[in-house]
Amino acid sequence: NESLLTGEADPVYKKEGDLLLSGSFVVSGRCLAQVEHVGEDNYATQIAMEAQKPEKFHSDLMDSLRKITKFTSLIILPVGLLLFLRSYFLLGGTIQTSVVSSAAAIIGMFPQGLVVLTSVSLAVGAVKLGRRRTLVQQLFCIETLSRVDVLCLDKTGTLTTGEMSVREVLPLPCPAELGWDSEQALRAYITSSQDTNATFVALQRYFEPWEVPCAQSLAFSSERKWGAARFEGHGTLYLGAPEFLLPDAQHPLHRTIQFYTRNGGRVLLLSYSPDPLDEKQLPQNLVPVAAVVLCDTLRPEAKDTLSFFAQEGVQVKIISGDHPLTVASIAEQVGLAKADRYIDVSVLSEKELIQAAEVYTIFGRVKPEQKRILVHALQSHGHTVAMTGDGVNDVLALKDADCSIAMASGSDAARQVAQLVLLDSDFSCLPDVVMEGRRVINNITRTASMYLIKTVFSFLLAILTMFTPFNYPFTPIQLTLVSTFCVGIPTFFLALEPSRDRITGHFLSTVLQRALPGAIVVVLYVMLIQALGPILGFTKYQASTLSEYLTGIANLMLLWRVCWPLNAMRGTLCVLMTAGFFLAAHLFHELIGLSVMTGMMWPVCLVCALACLPLMMLLAKPIQYFFSHRSENKKRG
Repeated sequence: NESLLTGEADPVYKKEGDLLLSGSFVVSGRCLAQVEHVGEDNYATQIAMEAQKPEKFHSDLMDSLRKITKFTSLIILPVGLLLFLRSYFLLGGTIQTSVVSSAAAIIGMFPQGLVVLTSVSLAVGAVKLGRRRTLVQQLFCIETLSRVDVLCLDKTGTLTTGEMSVREVLPLPCPAELGWDSEQALRAYITSSQDTNATFVALQRYFEPWEVPCAQSLAFSSERKWGAARFEGHGTLYLGAPEFLLPDAQHPLHRTIQFYTRNGGRVLLLSYSPDPLDEKQLPQNLVPVAAVVLCDTLRPEAKDTLSFFAQEGVQVKIISGDHPLTVASIAEQVGLAKADRYIDVSVLSEKELIQAAEVYTIFGRVKPEQKRILVHALQSHGHTVAMTGDGVNDVLALKDADCSIAMASGSDAARQVAQLVLLDSDFSCLPDVVMEGRRVINNITRTASMYLIKTVFSFLLAILTMFTPFNYPFTPIQLTLVSTFCVGIPTFFLALEPSRDRITGHFLSTVLQRALPGAIVVVLYVMLIQALGPILGFTKYQASTLSEYLTGIANLMLLWRVCWPLNAMRGTLCVLMTAGFFLAAHLFHELIGLSVMTGMMWPVCLVCALACLPLMMLLAKPIQYFFSHRSENKKRG
């Protein structure tokens, strides 16, 4: 059995001089072999070593977080230094006020807690998947699987259990001299046979034993393709491949056999002869008395799992070492869409295989190197590809797939290279993995915009204050108030909320589209207050207080927008955070460095608050157009 190396489920008969691959198993008979290749020269070791080469893991979430942290790391020091020098030397501020002002800008530009929230959310997702018997070996693969649009499966272990079962028994007229009917003859043969392969195990499970004295028994041989048993007073029964036990091509039984074979069945024929058993050759007077149709045992949950992926818009492609017709038949039984699109890969060139990757659904007789070519071809068409496997033959494809999933019952090499390991080797838990990935990524995407709004408006205000006669309007403790009630507390609860929506768009562009309108509104309001404050008679503290309130209102608007549509939990959260912000700003105004709202401050704050949401919605349209237009240009490029 070379299934771990080649993917071919059927045992391969070996004769003298044939090559034996390390990692294969002797399932019948015994042999004496000479070792020719050891260590790195072994076929399995070569594949495993190829898989150990470093790979560049791609994650849209991880790449976006790196861009954000890289950008803020580059601008924080120079911008903070310039703000300090400007405040101290040009505006004549003290060292304390200059340090506090520049420190507030630096703190505001850094997205505090975003990386921690992401790591915690992914870790919680990994723990939940562990409870569902799924081992996460790379944290960010949770995101990748949730974005997958092509899932490549093997037949054995995913659609089928790897065991055979009897689908149907076809009784035929029995000669009178046999003395038994078809079922009795089958039961007698199976009980007397000493075979232990998968086929006979399936037959033994199906037929009840019937102890009948057996004079002579001959085990099934892959070379002969048949076995036999002789019974005193009844003759000899032969069980094996129909093409050997029914050589007459014109026999009407051949049509029936071909029908079941085309539909994925494996037909065994039981024939009778009154002659004694000859171990070297078959008698000429064989009479068929029964036919048994066997098939791979389908996983009961396979149909529902494939139906789930079809509903979620994920293409499923079967890549197997078995015959494509057999795989197609099984795929059709479990309801796989386009199961009639199958092809034998063994006759294709590499160029033809790349062209076939997008066209066909089922690929049969696939070699390990060809699995990798198929994965690369699908990726070149813009697909995010997940690959499942359990053998050494799957290692190369697992390594290069966007998300690799291994069965725990498979080879060590496959488990080591995979990002996810199904501990119960149960394919049906993949929908849970996808849903958990969607929950994590959707929640992180939704809450990340609340972190970035502070980063964006702090950066814009820092740049603008360099070219205006105003100081940076906030102190660190004032930004802490906004961060606590508008970002920190609500994102903690929102990150753990259920979410089954499909993931669309890129992480960074999505969060920027949500954060930019609110950030621009904050900048407009703050600069407007700084410019009109002296005209309206506002003191420095009153202008700072008004800026703080309007910044909180803009951030709370984004919180309400992120939580929409509201449910009981989201509604309660939004109300509590809104009340908490204004209450804390009023009760602890001296600690925070705010003044009491009086006089003209109330109407200005009210007018700006009423205009906040319409202004954010007005700004959202051109920003959304910019990002969508940019995305289209990237695709064309």
